[in-house]
Formats: sequence, C-alpha cells, structure tokens
Amino acid sequence: MNATTSYLESVKKQFLYYKMLGEKAMAQLEPEQLFVAVNEDTNSIAVIVKHLSGNMLSRWTDFLTTDGEKETRNRDAEFENDLQSKEAVLAFWNKGWDCFLGALDSLQPEQLSEIIYIRNEGHTVIEAINRQLAHYPYHIGQIVFYAKQLKNSDWDSLSIPKNKSNSYNVDKFAQEKAIKNFTEEEFRRLK
Repeated sequence: MNATTSYLESVKKQFLYYKMLGEKAMAQLEPEQLFVAVNEDTNSIAVIVKHLSGNMLSRWTDFLTTDGEKETRNRDAEFENDLQSKEAVLAFWNKGWDCFLGALDSLQPEQLSEIIYIRNEGHTVIEAINRQLAHYPYHIGQIVFYAKQLKNSDWDSLSIPKNKSNSYNVDKFAQEKAIKNFTEEEFRRLK
C-alpha cells in the first residue's frame, strides 16, 4: 500500500471515529437538550450541527471544480437556532456527513496534490482534508463537552473512563504489538 492510499484510509477512519463520538454524545441527551444555549454567545448542539453540515456541504460539493465557500452558503444562518426536532438535527448531521464522506470516498491517491480553493485561497487536497480534520473534531469536542454538562449524571464515557487508565493500559500492554489504526478498537469498544 502506498503512502497516499494509506493516508486516505487513515483520515477516513479518523473522521468516522469523530462522527461516531458526536452521535454517541447526542444519543445520551433528551431531545430538548440539543437546543439548549446557556447564553447569547453559546451555540446549542443543534446550531453546532447546522454549522458543521453547512461547512461540509459547502466545502465538499463539487470540491475539485468549485470554490469551497459556495455562493449559496449562508454561514450566518447556520448559527440561528431554528431547528425544531431531534430528527431535524440528525437529518442535517447526516446530510453533511454523507456529502463529505462521499467526496472523500471518490478521491484517488493521485488527486491529493491537486489544488482546490476555499475563499480563493489555494490548498492541496491534502491540506483541505487536514484543515477539516482540525475543524470538525474541534466542534465535535464542543458537542461532547456540552452533552456531558447537559447530561449531568450517568454519562457513558466516550474515552477511557475516569480512574480506569491503569487497567486500560494493563490490557493494552498485554496484547502483542501490532500495526493498526486506534479507531478499529475504539469502534468495537464504543458499540
């Protein structure tokens, strides 16, 4: 396997992992908790989802041939809390992820060095992917953090549970050394 093929496989696993974390966090909440904003400067989880979806649709629709900031995007509207149901939030979530993952799946290794534009700024496809690999987990971290605060008790941990690091490490070091992406085991653990 060459490095570019390995890169595409690795980043897809990373994105799917963060997608799963967001979904697992939202699933622990009551539907109305998705719409809570504690003050004027705080976005609800629903608004964060709208923004992520809007970004994904803009960046990854026809991304090899059109600017990643589409004229049809209304970024400011992404920050309006106008969704009315958990189903609407999840529909936005899935629409964005479907677009993004479809674009990622369509990439060929030789396209990674092509130049694409976001607001007239040139990026290689690798740079554009890496830009989003920083952006999407940033917002998913907000979702997880906010969900933990809203849940307030009986949180099902999405990482190594509190006070379980030692036993986790004992289990890991009891295994044979292996080359694998950490997400493979995390998917199994969190299912």
